[in-house]
Amino acid sequence: MGGSVGSEDGDVGFQIAPMVDVVFVLLLFFMASAGSQVVERELNISLPSGRGAKAAGPPPTPVIIDISPEGVVSMNNKVFDTPSSKEMPELRARLKENIDRFGDKDPVIIRPADNARQERIIDVLNSAASAGVKNLTFS
Repeated sequence: MGGSVGSEDGDVGFQIAPMVDVVFVLLLFFMASAGSQVVERELNISLPSGRGAKAAGPPPTPVIIDISPEGVVSMNNKVFDTPSSKEMPELRARLKENIDRFGDKDPVIIRPADNARQERIIDVLNSAASAGVKNLTFS
């Protein structure tokens, strides 16, 4: 027969070259996937759990300080000081009283209005710092 390759009965035999190619492709695949393996590391985080020892007390209650666009500062819905007061003695005294009574574990959350003046926010931050607030965040 013209154009046919191999022996006359059609048996080509075992071809090793394609098998070596397949083995090399598999080897490359496993080498590439082993390099991208994620190594897990231990994080030293203490997660709270409901089992085991009881907690020392109730969870901390946040102190929320709102700042309006007009500069009115209110803590837990009670207005403190006038908008023109820079030192804010009433707010500072109230924050200091909370720290003395409950400790500094209660978080203080400052929630300024979108168009509140930055100057007023700085006044509140200064009052909180002078009262000794350590757990402070913005919302």
